[in-house]
Amino acid sequence: MKHLLKMLDLSSEEIIDILNLADQLKYELKHEIPHTHLLKGKTLGMIFQKSSTRTRVSFETGMYQLGGYPLFLSSNDLQIGRGEPVQDTARVLSRYLDGIMIRTFEQKEVEDLAEYGSIPIINGLTDFCHPCQVLADLMTIREFKGSFDGLKMCFIGDGNNMANSLIVGCLKVGMTVSIACPDDYQPPKEILDFAAEYGDKFSMTNSPAQAAKGADVLITDVWASMGQEGEAEKRKKAFAGYQINDELMIQANEDAMVLHCLPAHREEEITEKVFEAHAKEIFEEAENRLHAQKAVMVKLMA
Repeated sequence: MKHLLKMLDLSSEEIIDILNLADQLKYELKHEIPHTHLLKGKTLGMIFQKSSTRTRVSFETGMYQLGGYPLFLSSNDLQIGRGEPVQDTARVLSRYLDGIMIRTFEQKEVEDLAEYGSIPIINGLTDFCHPCQVLADLMTIREFKGSFDGLKMCFIGDGNNMANSLIVGCLKVGMTVSIACPDDYQPPKEILDFAAEYGDKFSMTNSPAQAAKGADVLITDVWASMGQEGEAEKRKKAFAGYQINDELMIQANEDAMVLHCLPAHREEEITEKVFEAHAKEIFEEAENRLHAQKAVMVKLMA
């Protein structure tokens, strides 16, 4: 593992290895066992072309706890935002930094950084995938359920970056996956082709109730992601009914957990009641961004 570009690049063994290290780092932090020696003297450049709460704070805090230095790089402050080719930026930053985390729009930009740079690249989010979030999700599922064996994950909503990474990640660790999304908002062919290799372990429908039957984990995301604000009203109509609510929870297993990558738009993709009933899982999931990303940084930069 040289980079974290997308879940498709990781083997099942690499995913479990990251999760095991994340569990260890979380244990050490809770028991005040220092691990600042792991990335002592290392510097992580963090390029943000999309704004963030959890990504920025968790990466900055994580680098500090590991003994390294996080360097915030806004696209407004970089030449990459003024037309410098990404391959030039990659080669320059590789001479200053020990790793780069980038949160941007196009997946190609992340892939180009990895191709032309000589240091580890971490995908903090693109329009195609969100591997850091899904590693935290998998960590949380295993934490609450004990293992992945026999579990079914159901995703309700847009076939977006979250759906893409969840499909891949959950299938690779052995879970059954069902998703419900409107016909015009399905995941891209690349993801569906991958899922097809798992046969009846994967199913897609436009019926949330059908997808949620027997689910152990229900996950959703906002209907309009960053950069899609102009489609908000159109999407509200398209996603009417694609909501995690009491009626849908009846279809899932009685002890089903609910996750949300946040921020949540209550009474759109999830009701206030269901969100608050599962706030323990959701905010543990948010915390686990810190631990999962620390594990990734140690694997790549130590």
